[in-house]
Amino acid sequence: MNGDHGRNEAAAPNGSLLRLSEPAGVPSPRTQRSQGGGSAMFGRTFIFLYGIASYAVFLVAFLYAIGFVGNLIVPKSIDTGGGGSLVEALVIDALLLGIFAIQHSVMARPGFKRWWTRIIPEKSERSTYVLVASLLLLLLYWQWRPITTPIWHVAGDAGRIALMGVFWLGWAIVLFSTFLINHFNLFGLQQVFAALRNRDLPNMEFRTPLLYKLVRHPIMLGFLLAFWGTPDMTAAI
Repeated sequence: MNGDHGRNEAAAPNGSLLRLSEPAGVPSPRTQRSQGGGSAMFGRTFIFLYGIASYAVFLVAFLYAIGFVGNLIVPKSIDTGGGGSLVEALVIDALLLGIFAIQHSVMARPGFKRWWTRIIPEKSERSTYVLVASLLLLLLYWQWRPITTPIWHVAGDAGRIALMGVFWLGWAIVLFSTFLINHFNLFGLQQVFAALRNRDLPNMEFRTPLLYKLVRHPIMLGFLLAFWGTPDMTAAI
Protein backbone atom coordinates (compact mmCIF):
# COMPACT_ATOMS: atom_id res chain seq x y z
CA MET A 1 0.00 0.00 0.00
CA ASN A 2 1.23 3.54 -0.76
CA GLY A 3 0.36 5.68 2.25
CA ASP A 4 1.82 8.85 0.70
CA HIS A 5 -0.96 9.11 -1.88
CA GLY A 6 -3.80 7.52 0.13
CA ARG A 7 -4.61 5.19 -2.80
CA ASN A 8 -4.94 1.43 -3.07
CA GLU A 9 -1.71 0.50 -4.84
CA ALA A 10 0.68 -2.45 -4.62
CA ALA A 11 4.17 -3.12 -5.91
CA ALA A 12 4.49 -5.47 -8.87
CA PRO A 13 7.45 -7.90 -9.13
CA ASN A 14 9.14 -5.57 -11.62
CA GLY A 15 8.93 -2.63 -9.20
CA SER A 16 6.04 -0.82 -10.88
CA LEU A 17 2.86 0.09 -9.04
CA LEU A 18 -0.42 -1.65 -9.65
CA ARG A 19 -3.76 0.06 -8.85
CA LEU A 20 -5.98 -2.18 -6.76
CA SER A 21 -9.74 -1.96 -7.32
CA GLU A 22 -12.07 -0.89 -4.53
CA PRO A 23 -13.94 -3.67 -2.75
CA ALA A 24 -17.20 -4.51 -4.43
CA GLY A 25 -20.08 -2.31 -3.34
CA VAL A 26 -17.88 0.35 -1.69
CA PRO A 27 -17.91 3.71 -3.54
CA SER A 28 -14.68 5.61 -3.89
CA PRO A 29 -14.17 8.83 -1.90
CA ARG A 30 -14.59 10.85 -5.09
CA THR A 31 -17.89 9.13 -5.82
CA GLN A 32 -19.06 9.73 -2.27
CA ARG A 33 -18.24 13.43 -2.55
CA SER A 34 -20.05 13.62 -5.89
CA GLN A 35 -23.13 11.90 -4.51
CA GLY A 36 -23.13 14.12 -1.42
CA GLY A 37 -22.86 17.28 -3.52
CA GLY A 38 -25.66 16.14 -5.82
CA SER A 39 -27.92 15.41 -2.89
CA ALA A 40 -27.24 18.82 -1.35
CA MET A 41 -27.91 20.57 -4.66
CA PHE A 42 -31.19 18.68 -5.04
CA GLY A 43 -32.21 19.77 -1.55
CA ARG A 44 -31.39 23.41 -2.25
CA THR A 45 -33.24 23.31 -5.56
CA PHE A 46 -36.27 21.75 -3.89
CA ILE A 47 -36.34 24.51 -1.24
CA PHE A 48 -36.11 27.14 -3.99
CA LEU A 49 -38.96 25.64 -6.03
CA TYR A 50 -41.01 25.21 -2.86
CA GLY A 51 -40.54 28.90 -2.08
CA ILE A 52 -41.57 29.91 -5.61
CA ALA A 53 -44.69 27.72 -5.40
CA SER A 54 -45.58 29.18 -1.99
CA TYR A 55 -45.25 32.70 -3.38
CA ALA A 56 -47.46 31.78 -6.34
CA VAL A 57 -50.17 30.58 -3.94
CA PHE A 58 -49.83 33.85 -2.04
CA LEU A 59 -50.30 35.87 -5.23
CA VAL A 60 -53.51 33.96 -5.99
CA ALA A 61 -54.79 34.53 -2.44
CA PHE A 62 -53.84 38.22 -2.50
CA LEU A 63 -55.44 38.96 -5.87
CA TYR A 64 -58.56 37.02 -4.91
CA ALA A 65 -58.75 39.05 -1.68
CA ILE A 66 -59.20 42.24 -3.72
CA GLY A 67 -62.15 40.77 -5.58
CA PHE A 68 -63.52 39.07 -2.46
CA VAL A 69 -63.63 42.25 -0.34
CA GLY A 70 -64.70 44.53 -3.18
CA ASN A 71 -67.32 42.20 -4.69
CA LEU A 72 -65.44 42.38 -7.97
CA ILE A 73 -65.22 39.72 -10.72
CA VAL A 74 -64.58 36.68 -8.47
CA PRO A 75 -67.27 33.94 -8.38
CA LYS A 76 -67.67 34.11 -4.58
CA SER A 77 -67.22 37.31 -2.59
CA ILE A 78 -67.82 38.55 0.93
CA ASP A 79 -71.50 39.28 0.17
CA THR A 80 -72.34 36.39 -2.17
CA GLY A 81 -72.71 32.63 -2.02
CA GLY A 82 -73.55 30.37 0.86
CA GLY A 83 -76.74 30.38 2.89
CA GLY A 84 -78.09 29.42 6.25
CA SER A 85 -79.00 31.34 9.37
CA LEU A 86 -77.36 34.38 10.89
CA VAL A 87 -76.08 32.30 13.81
CA GLU A 88 -74.49 29.79 11.45
CA ALA A 89 -72.81 32.59 9.51
CA LEU A 90 -71.48 34.24 12.67
CA VAL A 91 -70.07 30.97 14.03
CA ILE A 92 -68.44 29.80 10.81
CA ASP A 93 -67.02 33.20 9.90
CA ALA A 94 -65.66 33.69 13.42
CA LEU A 95 -63.99 30.27 13.30
CA LEU A 96 -62.41 31.00 9.91
CA LEU A 97 -61.08 34.36 11.07
CA GLY A 98 -59.92 32.87 14.38
CA ILE A 99 -57.96 30.07 12.71
CA PHE A 100 -56.26 32.57 10.42
CA ALA A 101 -55.44 34.89 13.33
CA ILE A 102 -54.02 32.05 15.45
CA GLN A 103 -51.81 30.82 12.61
CA HIS A 104 -50.65 34.36 11.90
CA SER A 105 -49.68 34.90 15.51
CA VAL A 106 -48.35 31.51 16.61
CA MET A 107 -46.17 30.77 13.57
CA ALA A 108 -44.54 34.21 13.89
CA ARG A 109 -43.39 33.59 17.48
CA PRO A 110 -39.63 33.09 17.94
CA GLY A 111 -40.21 30.05 20.16
CA PHE A 112 -42.34 28.38 17.52
CA LYS A 113 -39.79 29.19 14.84
CA ARG A 114 -36.99 27.60 16.87
CA TRP A 115 -39.04 24.42 17.28
CA TRP A 116 -40.31 24.42 13.71
CA THR A 117 -36.85 24.79 12.14
CA ARG A 118 -35.77 21.59 13.84
CA ILE A 119 -38.25 19.86 11.54
CA ILE A 120 -37.97 21.88 8.31
CA PRO A 121 -34.98 23.67 6.75
CA GLU A 122 -34.53 27.13 8.24
CA LYS A 123 -34.54 28.85 4.85
CA SER A 124 -37.95 27.35 4.03
CA GLU A 125 -39.55 28.54 7.29
CA ARG A 126 -40.85 31.85 5.91
CA SER A 127 -42.17 30.23 2.74
CA THR A 128 -44.03 27.70 4.87
CA TYR A 129 -45.56 30.51 6.91
CA VAL A 130 -46.66 32.25 3.71
CA LEU A 131 -48.05 29.04 2.23
CA VAL A 132 -50.10 28.10 5.30
CA ALA A 133 -51.47 31.64 5.64
CA SER A 134 -52.41 31.72 1.95
CA LEU A 135 -54.13 28.33 2.09
CA LEU A 136 -56.12 29.45 5.14
CA LEU A 137 -57.22 32.54 3.23
CA LEU A 138 -58.36 30.39 0.32
CA LEU A 139 -60.28 28.24 2.81
CA LEU A 140 -61.88 31.40 4.21
CA TYR A 141 -62.99 32.56 0.75
CA TRP A 142 -64.45 29.13 0.04
CA GLN A 143 -66.34 28.65 3.28
CA TRP A 144 -67.30 32.24 4.10
CA ARG A 145 -70.96 32.83 4.92
CA PRO A 146 -72.30 36.22 3.82
CA ILE A 147 -74.11 38.52 6.27
CA THR A 148 -75.87 40.91 3.92
CA THR A 149 -77.52 43.19 6.49
CA PRO A 150 -76.80 46.68 5.10
CA ILE A 151 -74.81 49.17 7.18
CA TRP A 152 -74.64 51.91 4.57
CA HIS A 153 -75.31 52.38 0.87
CA VAL A 154 -74.00 55.32 -1.12
CA ALA A 155 -76.14 55.98 -4.17
CA GLY A 156 -74.49 59.08 -5.68
CA ASP A 157 -71.89 58.55 -8.37
CA ALA A 158 -69.39 60.96 -6.82
CA GLY A 159 -69.58 59.25 -3.43
CA ARG A 160 -69.25 55.78 -4.94
CA ILE A 161 -66.25 56.82 -7.01
CA ALA A 162 -64.60 58.44 -3.98
CA LEU A 163 -65.09 55.36 -1.79
CA MET A 164 -63.82 53.03 -4.51
CA GLY A 165 -60.79 55.32 -4.76
CA VAL A 166 -60.17 54.77 -1.05
CA PHE A 167 -60.57 51.02 -1.65
CA TRP A 168 -57.89 50.95 -4.35
CA LEU A 169 -55.65 53.32 -2.39
CA GLY A 170 -55.75 50.88 0.52
CA TRP A 171 -54.60 47.94 -1.58
CA ALA A 172 -51.88 50.07 -3.17
CA ILE A 173 -50.59 51.04 0.28
CA VAL A 174 -50.57 47.38 1.36
CA LEU A 175 -48.46 46.31 -1.62
CA PHE A 176 -46.20 49.37 -1.59
CA SER A 177 -45.49 48.96 2.13
CA THR A 178 -44.23 45.41 1.63
CA PHE A 179 -41.57 46.71 -0.75
CA LEU A 180 -40.56 49.43 1.70
CA ILE A 181 -39.48 46.81 4.25
CA ASN A 182 -38.25 44.15 1.75
CA HIS A 183 -41.05 42.38 -0.10
CA PHE A 184 -38.87 39.43 -1.10
CA ASN A 185 -37.74 38.69 2.45
CA LEU A 186 -41.26 39.13 3.84
CA PHE A 187 -42.61 36.44 1.54
CA GLY A 188 -39.67 34.04 1.71
CA LEU A 189 -38.16 34.53 -1.74
CA GLN A 190 -34.87 35.97 -0.51
CA GLN A 191 -34.41 33.03 1.86
CA VAL A 192 -35.00 30.30 -0.73
CA PHE A 193 -32.80 32.08 -3.29
CA ALA A 194 -30.03 32.17 -0.70
CA ALA A 195 -30.58 28.44 -0.12
CA LEU A 196 -30.26 27.77 -3.86
CA ARG A 197 -26.96 29.66 -3.98
CA ASN A 198 -25.82 28.10 -0.69
CA ARG A 199 -25.31 31.55 0.80
CA ASP A 200 -26.06 33.02 4.19
CA LEU A 201 -28.69 35.72 4.50
CA PRO A 202 -27.48 39.26 5.17
CA ASN A 203 -28.36 40.74 8.55
CA MET A 204 -31.65 42.61 8.51
CA GLU A 205 -31.54 46.18 9.79
CA PHE A 206 -34.49 47.83 11.48
CA ARG A 207 -35.61 50.70 9.24
CA THR A 208 -38.58 53.07 9.13
CA PRO A 209 -38.69 54.31 5.52
CA LEU A 210 -41.32 56.72 4.16
CA LEU A 211 -44.76 55.59 5.40
CA TYR A 212 -43.21 53.86 8.40
CA LYS A 213 -42.12 57.28 9.65
CA LEU A 214 -45.77 58.38 9.70
CA VAL A 215 -47.67 55.36 11.00
CA ARG A 216 -46.57 52.31 12.94
CA HIS A 217 -48.05 49.71 10.60
CA PRO A 218 -48.77 51.00 7.06
CA ILE A 219 -49.82 47.54 5.89
CA MET A 220 -52.63 47.42 8.45
CA LEU A 221 -53.61 50.99 7.53
CA GLY A 222 -53.90 49.88 3.92
CA PHE A 223 -56.11 46.96 4.88
CA LEU A 224 -58.39 49.23 6.92
CA LEU A 225 -58.81 51.59 3.97
CA ALA A 226 -59.47 48.66 1.62
CA PHE A 227 -62.04 47.06 3.94
CA TRP A 228 -63.92 50.25 4.80
CA GLY A 229 -63.65 52.00 1.45
CA THR A 230 -66.84 50.62 -0.01
CA PRO A 231 -70.08 52.28 -1.16
CA ASP A 232 -72.05 49.20 -0.07
CA MET A 233 -71.13 48.23 3.48
CA THR A 234 -72.73 45.13 4.99
CA ALA A 235 -72.48 43.50 8.39
CA ALA A 236 -70.02 40.95 6.95
CA ILE A 237 -67.16 43.43 7.20
